[in-house]
Amino acid sequence: MPTSTTTTADLIFSDQANHNFSKTLGELKRSTLSIHNRLRSIEEDAAFAKRVRAAYGRPLIANERCGSWYIDPEEKAGSAYFKSTDGHTGVWKFSSRRLNLNLVETIGKNDGCIIIDSTRRGKNDTHMVQRYKSGPVSYRTPLPRFIHPPQVVSNTEHAQIFSLLQSFEKALKSLGVPLDVYKKQISKPLRPIWVTPDSDIASSPLVFEDFHPVICCTVSRRVAGGEFSEGGYIQGAGDDTENWAHGLTPRVFWANRESLFSTPEADLPDLISALVKKAAAEPVVGILPKLVEPTYILFVNRISGVAPIEESSSDLTIVLRSTITEEAAWETSTTRLDVGLGPHKLGSRNLRAALPFLVGFVEKNTPRLLDSTNSGRRIIIACETAKDLAIGLALTLLCLFFDGNGTFVGSASRRNIDKSFIRSRLGWISTSMPDANPSRATLQSVNSFLMERPK
Repeated sequence: MPTSTTTTADLIFSDQANHNFSKTLGELKRSTLSIHNRLRSIEEDAAFAKRVRAAYGRPLIANERCGSWYIDPEEKAGSAYFKSTDGHTGVWKFSSRRLNLNLVETIGKNDGCIIIDSTRRGKNDTHMVQRYKSGPVSYRTPLPRFIHPPQVVSNTEHAQIFSLLQSFEKALKSLGVPLDVYKKQISKPLRPIWVTPDSDIASSPLVFEDFHPVICCTVSRRVAGGEFSEGGYIQGAGDDTENWAHGLTPRVFWANRESLFSTPEADLPDLISALVKKAAAEPVVGILPKLVEPTYILFVNRISGVAPIEESSSDLTIVLRSTITEEAAWETSTTRLDVGLGPHKLGSRNLRAALPFLVGFVEKNTPRLLDSTNSGRRIIIACETAKDLAIGLALTLLCLFFDGNGTFVGSASRRNIDKSFIRSRLGWISTSMPDANPSRATLQSVNSFLMERPK
């Protein structure tokens, strides 16, 4: 019987074979990262969030944007904004954009809270700090003790972070935030406790006598290889929604779970599109403009909460839209602008070019706003979310038209405006509207405009 000789060609894949192998891997990844698998994984992780809530007996706070996917809107008590890299080794900065001071009242009323988030990379039980016992911490001392989990943070890293605390305190005070108000809302120090699906969850609500617990809950089950898949389960499934969700939002998901799960994968994009359009067309009830304190006339709102155009309105209204329109069409009444800047980063960049027009419109209407007989006068700024473009314009007006007490003073200020001054005014917004989350591009447009204006 003839024998065959193995050649090099038999052992080495051809270029075409390598191409087909990569293509097969790509198709396999796309199939396992399907919309159905993501939504099922979100549902599984949300069930764990409920278990944590039952165990600790504290309200659920979503770390936006991802955290909202894992909380039924009926059970969501609020929002927080922490970047995924906050607290990583070497990433120890104080953020004036994300003060999260709205949590203080919630923590005081409920003796703590549970912040829900997920991760596409593994976090394990070594992050648990409730096993680390130490004496009580007092926020009343000039420099609070900094307690760290020794399993994760080395003594060297502890010392490096501790050395920055005074600079953080100085940065917070420079914003002019009324800290005494927040101190009155809590009775004990705050202390984090990390919880993951690998943690031992208590069977009944726990009592913490020496501190208010802030339970930092990562709902994602750890999967070897990161976010890929494990039997259809996807770690951190709620992340990167722009790549898979087709416009689906947590609220629409929770309201339509049954129809989403019962629809074939191939038909989901069309169903999601229909559900999103239906939700957008439904009348929104109870959306009220939010006052930027300490002013008494500057408000921010979502576009869906803005009244129709009225020539006789005493409000000065500026609506910033995600469609692009010509400047000549922006002034829709003597007291209103409808400004088409474009979506997302494009809108943020276009805001820079539009700011001279917008500031001029407010300046032109200062007599109306300063008229003491016009008791109902307001400046209302709106965008789709009331979190980005409208915040950028509100910040600009705060820097130009309001004094240190929040009083509208009329003509645009020619004072020397630097980043420190802008941050202090941004602090007003952060404390008045905790869910405000202006993008970096929006803030860059505002900074460039304000600091480059002729003095």
